[in-house]
Amino acid sequence: MAERSFVEEVKKLRLSGGDVFRGEGILAVTKALLESGVSYVAGYQGAPISHLMDVLADAQDILAEQGIRFENSASEATAAATLAASVNYPLRGAVTFKATVGTNVASDALANLASGGVTGGALIIVGEDYGEGSSIMQERSHAFAMKSQIWLLDPRPNLPSIVDAVKTGFDLSEASNTPVMLQLRIRACHVHGHFIAGDNKRAKFTLQEALENPQRDVSRIVLPPASFVHEQEKVKDRWPAAVRFIEERQLNEFFSEDADDIGIIVQGGSYNTLLRALERLDLADVYGNTKVPLYVMNVAYPVIESEVIRFCEGKRAVLIVEEGQPNFVEQNLATILRQAGSTTALHGKDMLPVAGEYTSSELLKGARAFCERYERLAPLPAPVRKVIPLREVAAIGVDAAPEPAVPSSALGDVVHARPPGFCTGCPERPIFSAMKLVERELGAHHVSADIGCHLFSILPPFNIGNTTMGYGLGGAGASALNAPAGKRAISMMGDGGFWHNGLTSGVANSVFNKSDNLTIVVDNNYTSATGGQDILSSNAVNKTRSTGHEIERAVRGVGVEWVKTLRRTYDVAGMRDALKEALTTTKKGPKVLIAQSECMLNKQRREKPLVRKAIADGKRMVREKFGVDSDTCTGDHSCIRLSGCPSLSIKPNPDPLRTDPVATVLDSCVGCGVCGEVSHAAVLCPSFYKAQIVSNPTGWDKLRERVRSAVIGWLQRGEARRREAYAF
Repeated sequence: MAERSFVEEVKKLRLSGGDVFRGEGILAVTKALLESGVSYVAGYQGAPISHLMDVLADAQDILAEQGIRFENSASEATAAATLAASVNYPLRGAVTFKATVGTNVASDALANLASGGVTGGALIIVGEDYGEGSSIMQERSHAFAMKSQIWLLDPRPNLPSIVDAVKTGFDLSEASNTPVMLQLRIRACHVHGHFIAGDNKRAKFTLQEALENPQRDVSRIVLPPASFVHEQEKVKDRWPAAVRFIEERQLNEFFSEDADDIGIIVQGGSYNTLLRALERLDLADVYGNTKVPLYVMNVAYPVIESEVIRFCEGKRAVLIVEEGQPNFVEQNLATILRQAGSTTALHGKDMLPVAGEYTSSELLKGARAFCERYERLAPLPAPVRKVIPLREVAAIGVDAAPEPAVPSSALGDVVHARPPGFCTGCPERPIFSAMKLVERELGAHHVSADIGCHLFSILPPFNIGNTTMGYGLGGAGASALNAPAGKRAISMMGDGGFWHNGLTSGVANSVFNKSDNLTIVVDNNYTSATGGQDILSSNAVNKTRSTGHEIERAVRGVGVEWVKTLRRTYDVAGMRDALKEALTTTKKGPKVLIAQSECMLNKQRREKPLVRKAIADGKRMVREKFGVDSDTCTGDHSCIRLSGCPSLSIKPNPDPLRTDPVATVLDSCVGCGVCGEVSHAAVLCPSFYKAQIVSNPTGWDKLRERVRSAVIGWLQRGEARRREAYAF
């Protein structure tokens, strides 16, 4: 199950021409695809476009009405290769995945596609996951677009611009016989707004027509000597065609072009943030009216030389706002201006951060520095910290202007870091608790980590994981360490990564090379890290996809003999014993341990509404919670170090003779039982107890509770009397 359903929202996709469409960016993209007459759509989920895949999945009936084929691809490479349908046929197709890691996975297919070119429009929608909210390495799609000469669109983050970029992207692709990449940043994906909808269109040329009338053009296949010609085509034919199209359709925008003799060039995706910075400087308003000339590059690649020269003509200086490194656009602009003999001064990374996300505060500082240098703003006065003697405080009236606040220290010095971690009740936490217990007996092992929720194990309290190389590459990351030694290397892999490419690159590779290491496959029924989408091994019955294919069968199918499946990861002792056996067995060959339990976050999303409804309907419902007996707890806190559950905390010790705080369980507990399991498996203090919370209790429940309270009260009073007897 996906973490969010769009069943209600997708009804807006049926809006006709002239209707006002209101919604989120990803929903607008889907509507634009329908209005563009596409024949097929494919993709692989990943932030920030996971919800786009979820929208497409929930809109399959609407897509089918338009004759559109939709697929949840096995990987980004699979999705990109789908665009082969547009090489020989006038079929419009779109694929989507996370950049830049998705683009890297799809690079082989994309490079071949860009080399041979396309007949139908081919649009690659990449979720640009760059900046402080990202979970991946800090790279951009721009380099790949330049390398393969795929045109890159970076529209302003508002719905009309995004919708127009989708439609013109197909037109640009067909006009230049080149695939087009549409870069959607995080804010663009989730921005809300409205636009005037158009009519949904069926494809002029259908998939059925392509199948019944197969076409073949050897010159489009990447094979010498055709591949040598392709490079010449890119420069001599496709590039000029793209430039003409971009100029004629005015895809890039000029704002207040002649308002001043300085200007700013900005990529479309950064336009909103820049405008906000200029507004703070009183150089623009919220409606886009600006006193500083702007050239907005909604097409990030190729750079249109004629437009750059036009914008810079007569200007003393221009600032280029280009997020990230290397500064491709700045270098390109410098070359264009130099070759044109322009005297316009070009600024960029000298006034803005060399690397990192261009947040509002960073752009505010950069824009201020640029405008101050060219005398469009008065320099800020140096902050003065005035200390008022205590005797003078009373003399200051309440209406006196307050002194400007001066921060005492950097925010990072006073706010504790909050690294990401496992959710409350996560079934992956006990796996690493068990690994820590095994580490006590067998010592530390090299652990090749993988992309997914389990990567949080590299942080405290577990501190497990030496490297991570990519999605599903945990097994491959340990392949060089397959050597005779006293210890075996351990590699991690999630079920999503397993089906993505881990089965071949990790498990099958281990079989082929006679590895003796251990691979742990975390199986929680769907790709939890990307939003809970179904995969081959999901237990859910899915009417549009085939599920229920066990990972163990697949592993045995490629030749692994030592395989164990644990159906309940919360069994810490069982997990510990299985790990110890896999690391100490004399049996040679690769070993695979499959640890199964459903993602708690998705489980709670599904069950909580049902429980609330049942309680509201008056049904008897029992929920389990765990707690810690303060009188039994020793204050050792080993339970916290071996579990790390967010629901485990500390509180003052009720015993006046002991100073160490005791453990406590917060109300956010979901009753998974890991804390108690860890305490039992690690032979810790028996301080954990399980309580049942009964909603809408029956008469028997109430009677039983009264009897319990009476017995416990009688025992407590007796204990109190005995204490009083020995008090003196």
